[in-house]
Amino acid sequence: MAFEGWSSESFMPEDCLLREIHSNRGIVMGIPKEDVQNETRLALTPEAVGILVERGHTVLVETGAGDGMSYSDIRFAENGATIVNSAAEVYAADIVLKIAPPTLEEVEMMRNNTTVFSMLQLTRLDSKAVKEMARKKIIAAAYDLLRDSQKTYPIAGAIHEIEGMTAISVASQYMSNDHGGKGLLLGGVAGISATEVLILGADIAGGAAARTAQALGAQVKVFDHDVSKLRRLQQQLGQSLFTSVLHPQVLRKAFRSADAVIGTLRYIEGGERFMVGQDMVGTMKKGSVIIDLSTDLGGCFETTECRSLKSPIYVRDGVIHFCVPNLSSRVGRTSSMAISNIFAPMLIRISNYGGMRQAIVNESGIRNGVYTYNGAVVNELIAKHLNIDSAGW
Repeated sequence: MAFEGWSSESFMPEDCLLREIHSNRGIVMGIPKEDVQNETRLALTPEAVGILVERGHTVLVETGAGDGMSYSDIRFAENGATIVNSAAEVYAADIVLKIAPPTLEEVEMMRNNTTVFSMLQLTRLDSKAVKEMARKKIIAAAYDLLRDSQKTYPIAGAIHEIEGMTAISVASQYMSNDHGGKGLLLGGVAGISATEVLILGADIAGGAAARTAQALGAQVKVFDHDVSKLRRLQQQLGQSLFTSVLHPQVLRKAFRSADAVIGTLRYIEGGERFMVGQDMVGTMKKGSVIIDLSTDLGGCFETTECRSLKSPIYVRDGVIHFCVPNLSSRVGRTSSMAISNIFAPMLIRISNYGGMRQAIVNESGIRNGVYTYNGAVVNELIAKHLNIDSAGW
């Protein structure tokens, strides 16, 4: 698929300078109040809004958008935001900055050829909404898929680190008597065997969970496909960390003795999927805890069900399951700061290019985050998940 405005000739430095000068016209950005239960995160903090407003942009914030993380309308207004009562005004902006994927009703409020950012959350992505965005030639992009110059995923990485650490806090909470657990303290006490925490995945979330659990004194075991990731994590955390590839017999033994299992395996960029079957979950001790940090992409476990933070818990085969697509919303302010610190500079670059279309041409990292463009779905993973034809790039 050809990029609109693409030229086979490289842009000269003076062309780039002229483009930045001409792009100084303000862009209208809209931050809506999320309609999803317990979604407390925002893409921009009031401080980031202030930076954008100083550069000549207009930021519309729907009243009450920051209430979930104790950011008042006044706080946003003091930093130059325009507070509006109508969701329709926000969704009519040049760039809409959401967290949850847009619904069909929200897409219908957007203008043709506008841009919308959100988290990926495949379990909440609506095929009708995606098709409508394609029909209206809306550019839709996922924060999770945006890459930097080092080919890493900075926003996804920040969220995964927060969720890995938060998962240990959640595990500790639900292992206690107060929440139906076995009454265990997550950690180690002299004369008592340490609790066992099993982590599937040695990426950022798994590493953060392992580091936090180990700091509390738990016995930590990490499994992954990639030996190099396991080696790197063991070098960071020491030889007391148990690591293994996903060998069925070794994994089954670890499941039988685990007090908490945290799944972090993700397949955003493809790869062979690994899912723990219900038979293996059934070998776990009664009252043990499963936390699935990949719920937004379909989950690591056959027993995973997508729940909300208002009602995140269910019991299957005697095992407590905590499966939500937005665990970092439990610490909404920290998460929003992390997103905003990375995304605000990216918005400035987009505005310097003169808009999203030219940014897509010039930055492969921004282009990688886009899943609808020029009337088509261009991300094969999303197209396959929704059973929609993909035009590709």
